[in-house]
Amino acid sequence: MKPRAPLWLRWQHDENGSATVEFAILFPFFIFMFCAAVELGMITFNHSMLERGLDLAVRDVRLTTGANFQHDDIKIMTCNYAGFLSNCDTQLHLEMQPLDMRNFTPPRDTARCTDIAELVNPLTEFRNGQQNQLMMLRACYVFQPIFPFTGLGRHLDWDGNGNAWMIATSAFVQEPL
Repeated sequence: MKPRAPLWLRWQHDENGSATVEFAILFPFFIFMFCAAVELGMITFNHSMLERGLDLAVRDVRLTTGANFQHDDIKIMTCNYAGFLSNCDTQLHLEMQPLDMRNFTPPRDTARCTDIAELVNPLTEFRNGQQNQLMMLRACYVFQPIFPFTGLGRHLDWDGNGNAWMIATSAFVQEPL
């Protein structure tokens, strides 16, 4: 009868289950990277649609001389042109202000984004321009990220309600009548 080797010696050269260990170590990394890639793709898509909608709305405002567009008109045009932004009518906030090129004062660094948890979101600053006046229009879109805890989520701007936001800016000159 052969003497039996200790248990740890029998397992020392056994390779059963080695792929499971590698899988358990690498699987969370690949899932994390997949979620971050999906989140980045959705944010990029939404931001490009927001910029497209704002640019086309500004084009309509710029070329339609004599019309006095109000906040709600530009917001509806932006949402219609953007197309794929969910709840755009409630999640989009616009601010428009004139810029004086002769006595230039830079606009605020940050846009005033609304907190959708608030009951009343007043219009902060929306002034129509005069003929040949440079205007700056900023749009802030509040959204709920798909995977907020991936690495990308740490770098987003957040409100107190767990929503992030993105900003698009456009400038134009009021055409004369």
